[in-house]
Amino acid sequence: MKTTNWYTIQGSDNDVVVSTRVRLARNLQNYPFDPLMTEDQAAQICSLAKEIYTEDDGWEYTDFGSLTPTERRAYAEKHLVSREFAESRYKGGLLSKNSVHIMVLEEDHLRLQSIYPGFALEEAYRDVSAADELLDNRAQIAYNEKFGYLTHCPTNLGTGMRASVMLFLPACSKAHLIRGFEEQLGKIGLTIRGMTGEGSKAEGRLFQISNQITLGVTEEETIHKLSGIVEQIVKQERELRGILCKGKRDENLVRNQVRRAYGTLLYATLLQTEEMVRLYEDIRLGAALGMIENLNPIRADEMLFSCMPNTLMANGECKTPEERDEVRANRARAILTGETGN
Repeated sequence: MKTTNWYTIQGSDNDVVVSTRVRLARNLQNYPFDPLMTEDQAAQICSLAKEIYTEDDGWEYTDFGSLTPTERRAYAEKHLVSREFAESRYKGGLLSKNSVHIMVLEEDHLRLQSIYPGFALEEAYRDVSAADELLDNRAQIAYNEKFGYLTHCPTNLGTGMRASVMLFLPACSKAHLIRGFEEQLGKIGLTIRGMTGEGSKAEGRLFQISNQITLGVTEEETIHKLSGIVEQIVKQERELRGILCKGKRDENLVRNQVRRAYGTLLYATLLQTEEMVRLYEDIRLGAALGMIENLNPIRADEMLFSCMPNTLMANGECKTPEERDEVRANRARAILTGETGN
């Protein structure tokens, strides 16, 4: 299983910002949306996509129809595809080149997305725009002068763009600010969700902030607005972390919690997913605050995304849930101690 492990790369502001993604929904003229699309039409779209994004230009195509359900879900766990795409009945494909990953036959015919580690809205938008320009030059895109890009879901009409930034917000969560963020962001056309997007919980204190409005605004306006809000929240999170450790006793309480979590991960024989995610929250905060020698936020992120259930199973490291908990414990320890070579 070939993937681009974005979470092993140093990103800007990575003490708070885990990743940045910009996604574009695009559809081809003369092809219907699901459920009116036939299997033959779906195959035609896959073939056309591979003609647009060719191997000669450096694009790698992964046929999702040839993957097991576990392998498809592993891509979703690494945030390279959506959960919906991993479960899609059409089993399309994934085109990948550097930061850009294009889902063929998700909800829309093509979902172009660029994902970067850390805070990188401009970079992600630049890369996905280049892929979009290539598509526009080589295919006829469904577009209307009044409604913009035509999409399967009306909420994506207009630019068809969803930009999102994943933030690690333990201090804001402890200060009970998330509900207030939801209300404030909703007033300006943004939203805050859990780690895997709409309908998900904020596991590991990971939150995604993204735009809701795509009609009547430009891509640049959306990027500018989201960037400004993220900068404000990053600043607030850092200030609150300082308050968490404002005195010697408070700092020792945080350090004690962090090091207990780290010790558990270093010496556990069995490690379930839920426990790993809970411990991740503590050690990532400790890494950001410099409380654990030789541990940085990147290693914490690598542990989280590399040790998810389907990812471990897809790698062939285990066959049963019981084996998986043992493999996860060993894998997490190797990553945190730097024994994996990353």
